[in-house]
Amino acid sequence: MTRASGTAGPRPVDDVLVVGAGPAGRAVAAACAALGLRTTLLDPAPRRPWRSTYAAWASELPADLPDAVVASRSPGRAVALTEHRLGQDYVVLGTQPLRAHLDEALGRGGARVVAGRAVAIPSPHRVVLDGGGSLTARVVVDAGGHRRPLGTTDWRRPAAAEQTAHGVVVPAEVALPLVGPGEALFMDWRPDHGEDGWPTFLYGVALGDGTVLLEETSLARRPGLALEDLRRRLHARLARHGVAVPDGARVERVRFPVDTPRHDRDGVLGFGAAAPLVHPATGFSVATALVLAPRVAGALAAALAEGDDGADAAARVDRTVLWTPAARAVHALRRRGLEALLRMPARDVPAFFDTFLALPDRHRRAYLGARDDLGATLAAMTALFGRSGWPLRGRLVGPALLPAAPARDPEAGDDRAPGARGRRYRR
Repeated sequence: MTRASGTAGPRPVDDVLVVGAGPAGRAVAAACAALGLRTTLLDPAPRRPWRSTYAAWASELPADLPDAVVASRSPGRAVALTEHRLGQDYVVLGTQPLRAHLDEALGRGGARVVAGRAVAIPSPHRVVLDGGGSLTARVVVDAGGHRRPLGTTDWRRPAAAEQTAHGVVVPAEVALPLVGPGEALFMDWRPDHGEDGWPTFLYGVALGDGTVLLEETSLARRPGLALEDLRRRLHARLARHGVAVPDGARVERVRFPVDTPRHDRDGVLGFGAAAPLVHPATGFSVATALVLAPRVAGALAAALAEGDDGADAAARVDRTVLWTPAARAVHALRRRGLEALLRMPARDVPAFFDTFLALPDRHRRAYLGARDDLGATLAAMTALFGRSGWPLRGRLVGPALLPAAPARDPEAGDDRAPGARGRRYRR
């Protein structure tokens, strides 16, 4: 997977330096190397195992993704006020096969993989490493996830809207009361956990090895709902359905922001969750990164071949590939949708999703996946508004006229609008 770093000289050694070796970083580094760009991938622990579950709708994934990378593929189902069959397959990616696929591509392209932590970027071409030393390249890509090691602002913003989840992995036969064979439970908003307060849903997917991940999820909250609250709700829900969690069951914990602003370091190209490519209403980003990585690499190669300075090349690719006018407009609309959800009383959330899930498949797909199709996104939002009752319409339109929803008391179990006084969760 490694190659010689080349000879030092007055110009940067590499064409592209990618900081962050998760799925997004590996994908864009491999795509750059495949085009003959001298590429280095930097990460504090590049061989550290991936422990997250990566999934996407089948239509969102690259057409050339090998079948071996797919751990499971199942028709999607969701429950809000009623049950909905979603008309498309939901894919869980095999964590190790995906990584092996990307590592093979890195090796094939001759990319260099370096263990080290980026701590500063004194110029658009030089990254300083923890413990001394530096790496240089014509273009620097920050693919370090929502922590954005090369960003200018602290990722631990106190008012960030976050998705949080607590899950357990159980044998498929144990999960049968909630997730049937050959299906993916995208979301189940029924309050089977028995608690009032901030709405959460159950997510359940087969992992392809005879096990199922069952996860209590808070789609978005500012700040995120506490993991301990989610753990308690999950176990109460499972107990209600007779699902006994085996001793020693693997646990998965999720916490990341869904309202990260665009990458703000001049001369650095943000990619993946650092861009951010995170869908504000779902938290998905991996499929988008896999699709966009070859386009980003192609645009970088073209810009560098035409003589663009590295910083100019990064800005050009950001403007013409990642954040076209249409993509910026769609992202802004999705952020408005996020704010509507953050301001929505808990009692209205299942009705909102019932209306959304009942939309024609083309509208659901557009809102969930078409990041640069402004017409399709507007059509989906118009259809949702048209099918909503007047109270829900007010909930959808109001946030467009208001500033971002304020942060809630981290302990509050309020099921009304932000700012209203509510009671705490039961402990």
